[in-house]
Amino acid sequence: MSDNLTQLLGPATASDDARLAELHAELVRRAADEDALDVTYRTVDSPVGSLLLAATPAGLVRVAFESEDHDRVLERLGTSISSRILRGGDRLDLLARELDDYFAGRRHRFDVALDLRLARGFRLAVLRHLEEIPYGSTESYAQVAAAAGSPRAVRAVGSACATNPLPVVVPCHRVVRSDGALGGYLGGLPAKQRLLALEAAA
Repeated sequence: MSDNLTQLLGPATASDDARLAELHAELVRRAADEDALDVTYRTVDSPVGSLLLAATPAGLVRVAFESEDHDRVLERLGTSISSRILRGGDRLDLLARELDDYFAGRRHRFDVALDLRLARGFRLAVLRHLEEIPYGSTESYAQVAAAAGSPRAVRAVGSACATNPLPVVVPCHRVVRSDGALGGYLGGLPAKQRLLALEAAA
């Protein structure tokens, strides 16, 4: 056993929880240093419920609402990206701070790097356009379809929004129906209403 781990395991008077937390942090650090860690994750509390955040070395790859079942989301990441997944690390610290600022009304755009590998084709084109919808504004599904290069693909835009791997950060909540109705939302309509109200109040 290395000196570092011996130090982490002692002294005997340290609480088990604290020692386990330190050991886990050391495991995450070592895995990252040795390129043996493909996805790190954490959860944060927010006004729209608990959010699961997951990142790869390339950037933020997933944001998931509690209603999506965080355990199931992690299982899917293990299948679609890599089974080398651990909680912790510092990859998500910046995003956690930016989310705090966003929900406090102090931030209108996220600056973290994004890993969009979970979206392809037209869905990827939709996500790239969503990033361009200004804070506090909305566009209709038809407007997004036209901007993404397929004016008739209104339903496909709805599908792209419903499967957006990065809700809140890539703002699919800013897409509404042509008649002004909210339409659907992955996190539920109350979450969509709350996000739009937050942005309108700024």
